[in-house]
Amino acid sequence: MLRSIRNAFITGVFVILPLGVTVIVINFLLDRIGTPASSFFFWYLDPMWSDMPIAQFSLEVLSVLVVLLLITLLGFGSKLFVGRICLHSFERLLDNVPFINTVYRTAKQIVDTFSQQKNAVFQEVVLIEYPRKNCYVIGFLTSESKGEAQAVTGESIYNVFVPTTPNPTSGFLLMLPREDITALNMSIADGMKLIISGGAVVPSHGDKAVVVNNPKAAEVDA
Repeated sequence: MLRSIRNAFITGVFVILPLGVTVIVINFLLDRIGTPASSFFFWYLDPMWSDMPIAQFSLEVLSVLVVLLLITLLGFGSKLFVGRICLHSFERLLDNVPFINTVYRTAKQIVDTFSQQKNAVFQEVVLIEYPRKNCYVIGFLTSESKGEAQAVTGESIYNVFVPTTPNPTSGFLLMLPREDITALNMSIADGMKLIISGGAVVPSHGDKAVVVNNPKAAEVDA
């Protein structure tokens, strides 16, 4: 009986968790963006009317939409010739400000790295033996290693990011020869689901899996 109650409670938590996350995100947008933005956009309104709960909530929602619209327009404008000139001038201005230029360049480099659509950070999901033989972990192939690491080893090695469970934002980098890397057919999203769930959510799989880029492996029965 206690086990059934526990299982029912855990199931209820997983059912309500997406709704809870949605509420938290909406509350964050209204509190951190909507409230200050409404004071900026609608400062001219009568406080007796704007301080009413319904009116205040409506103004916050409208302010969030306006901010999102302005960000979208900024994105469109940055693609235009005049917009690129203004953005470049603004960046040059920031480069002349001590400390701020370092923070801005670092943040911009990180954003540019993760916003490349044609050259995705994670190229494919792979399986490697780690930390010992016959012990496997899921990783993400990022790129072919270059520079000093490639020159010192004298062979073609590849960078594999191995995230931690259940928080995939942290992990470690492994540099391995291609023959030690087994490519999987699952998508990046499915690989993330597998890691975040701690193996509880396993992507669907066909009758057979073909292991590529590994001369030691052949076709494996599922």
